[in-house]
Amino acid sequence: MMTNYVLNGDAHGDMAETALMVQSNPGLWRPYFDKTKQGKWKEFVDLRTGKMKVNKRGELRHELEKVSLDDLPGSLRRMTNNVTSLRKDQWIQLDRKVVMATRQRLRAWEDLVSSAPISGFDAYSKLTYEYEAQSDPGEAVVDMDVLSEGRHDEPTWKLRSIPLPITHSDFWFSDRRLSVSRNGGTPLDFIQGEAAGRRIGEMVERTTIGTETGVVYGPTSSGDARYDGTSQVRGYTNFDYRITKTDLTTPTGTNPEAVMTDVLEMVDLMETNGFFGPYFLYTSTGYSRYLRDDYFRSGSTSAVRLLRERILAIDSIQDIRRLDFLTSGYQMLLVQIDPEYMNGLNGMEVTVVQWDSRGGLRKNFIAMCIKVPLLRAPYNGVAPIVHATTS
Repeated sequence: MMTNYVLNGDAHGDMAETALMVQSNPGLWRPYFDKTKQGKWKEFVDLRTGKMKVNKRGELRHELEKVSLDDLPGSLRRMTNNVTSLRKDQWIQLDRKVVMATRQRLRAWEDLVSSAPISGFDAYSKLTYEYEAQSDPGEAVVDMDVLSEGRHDEPTWKLRSIPLPITHSDFWFSDRRLSVSRNGGTPLDFIQGEAAGRRIGEMVERTTIGTETGVVYGPTSSGDARYDGTSQVRGYTNFDYRITKTDLTTPTGTNPEAVMTDVLEMVDLMETNGFFGPYFLYTSTGYSRYLRDDYFRSGSTSAVRLLRERILAIDSIQDIRRLDFLTSGYQMLLVQIDPEYMNGLNGMEVTVVQWDSRGGLRKNFIAMCIKVPLLRAPYNGVAPIVHATTS
């Protein structure tokens, strides 16, 4: 087995060398065949220009320029020597498969990154993302002539950080299969790329929810004195500063009012701590059938709406979402996605790169991204997350 590692900035091993190249120009590991204006097939790469632009989704992305391999400087040209080119349409098909797979029912992450995104920075070149928690300073003075001096209350700060891990999944094709596809005999089946994208998306979603333990890296509470707390990726259900409620009523189908009471108590907890919505109400999978069932008042059998419709009548609840990866028992999450307390760190979109091994007989691919939920620990108090369980 080939050992892959990076020592003193130098890569050792095929995969390590590939990973290092992603930080500057992943296009060098994605050469493709495309036709020129004269109708001839040539090899090209899409290289970063150094400029940023906003895409159709409002996200800040690197601007790319199409460059022929023949026009690359010798040092850059050598970086593509161990990479076998796909056709342009094959790369497009592969990227679509991977990206489409990561967007299926990843509701916690998609809500977070669409509501409070942080992007447009080179996350690959950083190991942690630092931020500061600030106290709430100042006071107001009341008098009749504005002559009473107020205190000069300076804010205090706590430096904190979160790791920026890479989520990745590998797959490969044999050189023979690629040759058959290139000759037009059989289209290349990218189901392995789709599976890799799905695994990446599922891992990001589980980490956001908190059902997957996040990476610990860097300063800890007993380490570097400049930092406060432990540098670890946390999700909604394992964030230290969440509000907890441990007396949920187990739904039975005949007690919709009890479920409604639980939700109202969760809203009260939010408002008591100064968070007034709008909220997303996330539920574990077990709640689905009961939310679709009838809602009725005690002593009456008249059903005029569903339990889900009754909960959505609460003015501060924006929507109810089932989390497909929150499967343990009966749990609910009430979350106010406030950029002051939480963000979706989108440091690198899902990127597929390729390299050869076994003398070129095996074409290796790796899909990777840097997508991390940033739940900000407040200076004091709690974050706008209520995590409710039955015990």
